Amino acid sequence: MDTSDDAGNRLRFQLELEFVQCLANPNYLNFLAQRGYFKDKAFVNYLKYLLYWKEPDYAKYLKYPQCLHMLELLQYEHFRKELVNAQCAKFIDEQQILHWQHYSRKRMRLQQALAEQQQQQPQQNSSNASSAGK
Repeated sequence: MDTSDDAGNRLRFQLELEFVQCLANPNYLNFLAQRGYFKDKAFVNYLKYLLYWKEPDYAKYLKYPQCLHMLELLQYEHFRKELVNAQCAKFIDEQQILHWQHYSRKRMRLQQALAEQQQQQPQQNSSNASSAGK
């Protein structure tokens, strides 16, 4: 049986999870900056409060982990001011796309190298074992 506190906590968790993940979108950050949210001390304090999402117990629920990097950058006034400029948001967006493109290729290469290494180890172990038996 859920209490109203449990339901409220679950709703708060879901809302904060969704909001933190929205911070991964540079166009959304530009939207917030242009409407003056980053000039509001209460909103800036809320962004500071949301840093708890960096803890592993919470971060494991994130689908877009780059939102944590944006949340960290939003702690700096200079970054918040720069986001008013649409070119800044566009640059961040382009950098994220480049990262995703190269990250998946690099990760695939690393996984292939690891698989090849793991295939070679049993062969080396069996040849070492037969050499030791001679």
